[in-house]
Amino acid sequence: MAEKLSAFYDVGEEDEEEDDKSNGVAADGFIPGPLVSLKEQIEKDKHDESLRRWKEKLLGSLEGDLNGQMEPEVKFHSIGIISEDFGEITTALPVAENQIDRVLFTLQEGSQYRLKITFSVLHNIVSGLTYSNTVWKGGLQVDQSRGMLGTFAPNKELYVHTLEEETTPSGLLARGIYSAKLKFEDDDRRCHMELQYSFEIKKGI
Repeated sequence: MAEKLSAFYDVGEEDEEEDDKSNGVAADGFIPGPLVSLKEQIEKDKHDESLRRWKEKLLGSLEGDLNGQMEPEVKFHSIGIISEDFGEITTALPVAENQIDRVLFTLQEGSQYRLKITFSVLHNIVSGLTYSNTVWKGGLQVDQSRGMLGTFAPNKELYVHTLEEETTPSGLLARGIYSAKLKFEDDDRRCHMELQYSFEIKKGI
């Protein structure tokens, strides 16, 4: 983020639109296979004892979720910010409508931080879960980061994932309120969450 602000006034919202269009097809031409329900996947090899035990170990006790639903569901429970400035701040998801425009956190310029996401997976395996985080200031796009979270099976336990470390920019132009959009998609281009939020960068001590 800090490096990208060197071109602060040269990056606009058009870039995000171009990125979105280019993401319509996977860069490597990968096409996901047909979706199979979790119930069918488990029952497929029920006569192979070793494979059945392996699947049970991988998926855990999921009898209550074997309803034949094809599409996986990813539920996001919280978003956290981890920083040396203040430790950790956690916000429950979804954010209430009257809280959407509030500043979720404030960081000092030149500081390191990470976003932490807590989520659960229901009904089926979610494959290739990715995130993109786009940041604007004064209507201009100033940063965009993308990353892969991975493939996750339904589980009664929550998944906790910390995104890559970012560094806030420094200087007079860097200070102020930023708006951002955090988006999670899987291999099949299903959007599981799109969160708009705001944060502030203030002068360092």
